[in-house]
Amino acid sequence: MYFLPEKLDEYVVAHSQEEPKLLQQLTRETYQKILQPIMLSGPYQGRVLSMISKLKSPKTILELGTFTGYATLCLAEGLQDDGIIDTIDINEELIDFQRKYFDRSQYGTQIHQHLGSALNIIPKLKNTYDLVFIDADKPNYSNYFNLIIDKMNPGGIILSDNVLWHGKVIEPLNEKDNSTKAVLEYNTLLKADHRIETVMLPIRDGLTVSRKK
Repeated sequence: MYFLPEKLDEYVVAHSQEEPKLLQQLTRETYQKILQPIMLSGPYQGRVLSMISKLKSPKTILELGTFTGYATLCLAEGLQDDGIIDTIDINEELIDFQRKYFDRSQYGTQIHQHLGSALNIIPKLKNTYDLVFIDADKPNYSNYFNLIIDKMNPGGIILSDNVLWHGKVIEPLNEKDNSTKAVLEYNTLLKADHRIETVMLPIRDGLTVSRKK
């Protein structure tokens, strides 16, 4: 996930905002107790998500893929005082872990957890959104986009994670690799859709910022 030389990457991290203590604790417990802790956004990308959210100052956020709630809390830092986050995850075993850290933060009452398939849940949501973060199963990225685009407010921001997919996007495609194939198709979709303007950032495993016109 690291495309810069290690020392340059360390310099970038050292000269960016520090990770809040609660998120340090969340990271530590995730690595101690949860499978695939590498799925965490991590301190640097977390600060990027926080900054984008603060710049946007959203009233409504939708997150697809909660995992242990790290990115959720980063995005919450930019919420308006009366704002809310709808966050969706399919893993029932993580609900209590997420809620523990949500309630230890100042944003606990603003974060609404939804358990199940995002493909089923998104159409039932009544809100429209100022900011969406997509960080769930890659084969459904394009499906998620098609479900949320009409729920985005004008000027709304879509953040898409893992769009460089460990560098596989520039390697010869294995036709059996459905995740890489899906990411390639999704990246093409974002570039071609005239309802949005898009810029891809080489941050960690790739983060695309798309703005609805």
